[in-house]
Amino acid sequence: MTAEPKILEPVTPEEAAVFSRLKLDALPRHVAVIMDGNGRWARQRSLGERIEGHRAGTEGVRAATRTAAQLRMTALTLYAFSTENWSRPRREVAALMSLLESFLIKEIPELMENNVRLVASGRLEELPASARNKLAHTMETTAGNDGLVLNLALSYGGRQEIVDACRRLMRQAAAGEADPETLTPQGFAGSLYQPGLPDPELLIRTSGEQRISNFLLWQIAYTEFVYLPVLWPEFRRIHFLEALEAYQNRERRFGGVESVRP
Repeated sequence: MTAEPKILEPVTPEEAAVFSRLKLDALPRHVAVIMDGNGRWARQRSLGERIEGHRAGTEGVRAATRTAAQLRMTALTLYAFSTENWSRPRREVAALMSLLESFLIKEIPELMENNVRLVASGRLEELPASARNKLAHTMETTAGNDGLVLNLALSYGGRQEIVDACRRLMRQAAAGEADPETLTPQGFAGSLYQPGLPDPELLIRTSGEQRISNFLLWQIAYTEFVYLPVLWPEFRRIHFLEALEAYQNRERRFGGVESVRP
């Protein structure tokens, strides 16, 4: 049985100050992240190719995953590769797939140490066979972990997810297994890629950009957004804690009279 990861312990004075202000009994269960700024980070350092930014960004993935696991969150969804990313130069796409494969294997000890279960969302059949195989291996290896669920959005698009859900429901209706007249929002959500995960309460986007970029369009109906100026390769635990503090300073509204403060 996998041991629970240690509880988060602030290291720097800055972390300690933010951590002391957090209400640990009111953290979001599910945080989603748009990891933006890898290309700009590489250009600012004259590194030549965007892939160097993606490679450096793996440290941000590690920091976010550790922090979420040590705070006993339920889920962390990372926007790793969108359906639109397939249109990037072939050389860059190949390098990204190679980086993904390397990450999936190298991070297994880290995932096991932090009791993290890996899952994935997207049109996974579009990934190269070698990437699919390594993804399946890491998901199988971590399947027994019962802590944080790390959901990698791969070959993912929010509109595509909704279309795929509609196709599943249409096939069920055509087979006489479902009645369209009885479909509810909850029933529709059950046909999404990861129906077992709660909707994210918080979405973080780095690099200062303020777009959704076709990410979790169904799930973020009442999600709070926090935009951080930091580029993703520079993302560390302090930035995650700052985003959580910003979230807890919001009054969450759900279209009714009542509001909820985290």
